[in-house]
Amino acid sequence: MDIVRLDPADNVVTATRALEVGVAVESTTTRALIPSGHKIATRDITKGEAIRKYSQVIGYAADDITAGDHVHTQNVEFRNTEADYDYATDLRPVTPVPEDQRDSFMGYRRENGQVGTRNYIAIVTSVNCSATAARMIAAYFTPEVLADYPNVDGVVAFVHGTGCGMADAGDGFEALQRVMWGYARHPNHAAVLMVGLGCEINQIDWLLDAYGLKQGPSFQVMNIQSVAGLRKTVEMGISKITAMLPLANQATREPCPASELKVALQCGGSDAWSGITANPALGYACDLLAAQGGTGVLAETPEIYGAEHLLTRRAADRVIGEKLVGLIHWWEDYTARNKGSMDNNPSPGNKAGGLTTILEKSLGAAAKGGTSPLMGVYKYAEPVTARGFTFMDSPGYDPASVTGQIAGGCNLVCFTTGRGSAFGSKPSPTIKVATNSQMAQRMADDMDVDAGTILSQGTTVEEKGREIYNLFLKVASGEMTKSEAQGLGDYEFVPWQIGAVM
Repeated sequence: MDIVRLDPADNVVTATRALEVGVAVESTTTRALIPSGHKIATRDITKGEAIRKYSQVIGYAADDITAGDHVHTQNVEFRNTEADYDYATDLRPVTPVPEDQRDSFMGYRRENGQVGTRNYIAIVTSVNCSATAARMIAAYFTPEVLADYPNVDGVVAFVHGTGCGMADAGDGFEALQRVMWGYARHPNHAAVLMVGLGCEINQIDWLLDAYGLKQGPSFQVMNIQSVAGLRKTVEMGISKITAMLPLANQATREPCPASELKVALQCGGSDAWSGITANPALGYACDLLAAQGGTGVLAETPEIYGAEHLLTRRAADRVIGEKLVGLIHWWEDYTARNKGSMDNNPSPGNKAGGLTTILEKSLGAAAKGGTSPLMGVYKYAEPVTARGFTFMDSPGYDPASVTGQIAGGCNLVCFTTGRGSAFGSKPSPTIKVATNSQMAQRMADDMDVDAGTILSQGTTVEEKGREIYNLFLKVASGEMTKSEAQGLGDYEFVPWQIGAVM
């Protein structure tokens, strides 16, 4: 099979391998070298006519295109979407699995009822000025020091590059506070130490007051200026966490229902196969999770641009759908006032992998959300409370997006990639799904699942989706992912910085 046709209405098909000039493709022949994953016109397309893939518009012909031509950035132009949105018109209700038949995993049940999949101690910084102190404290707790605490997965410093030189109100400040609160209360953390400088805009005391956080044996705060310097802060931080370790080590895994899983649905380093193999398989896994009463959280608002009209049709009600459309309009304004374009999102790697416009990329990315109803739309890092398929506003930049999803309560991350990615996250482990078998084999130390077998071996999307879902349960129970085994996650905490730096 040299090509894949995704819908009878499409005027392009996708090459499954590199094709030379003169290869027969449906009723035409290739007129140029076609790289694997790239598109071929199956009929003449006049200048200005819509290019269709997935039976959806992915761009417009910048020039006349002849049947057999390579269809890509050289002859396709992007236009902002102008959709007439429908709401709740394509609802496919999930059939719930009866509670007594639901799957389970071995998780950590916390005092507040939440369930964790890992058992870390976190050091959360309020400002970049306390980042070095936090890293020095965490560095003390080597595997040798932690050997006496086998139930503790590690001590992790969550440091970032902001927290001051910003407005003390508005989108940026509120987003950072939600991130800090989300990590401070995350079920994958047994204990938390917050470290600040003391004079920053993002005051720890304000966070404590705003969210009602109370200090205790498993939650401590300190400021470098009050402690009297870096060295003393590091010493005090080590002392505080040393006292927390026996408490954290008391946590043990117990059977918990799959309904307690909240999975961040993520993609990065995408290619043309993302929307054909890995993303639909992850979407099927998301549907299986929803039937168990669990939650899937799609994000990356710029990467649903051009596909949002499909999601509004799946919105459980008009209010949810209109909230999603509001995010789209915010992003159009956000990119315009920063002299960008929504089509700036596809990276050079995405384009080399066959993705031509953000519209094409988004149609594939949205497949991660499966087919079940959209039950909620959330701000960046806002606590996700609905069950089933949900959406969180975030940039398409993977570390920033995942940081928001974890802050929102996701205790697992599932990340699809076609070009290859070395991403990993803490405290929530990342499962990596390859879109094609060539990359899965080349980066075998990084990929947990090869969804490329959907093309190379005839595996069904449903079979691969079931494999991914089963891996959710195994990883949630403690099985280590490839990214965890390589130590990833300490540097991937990147809160979304919105607004002016002053």
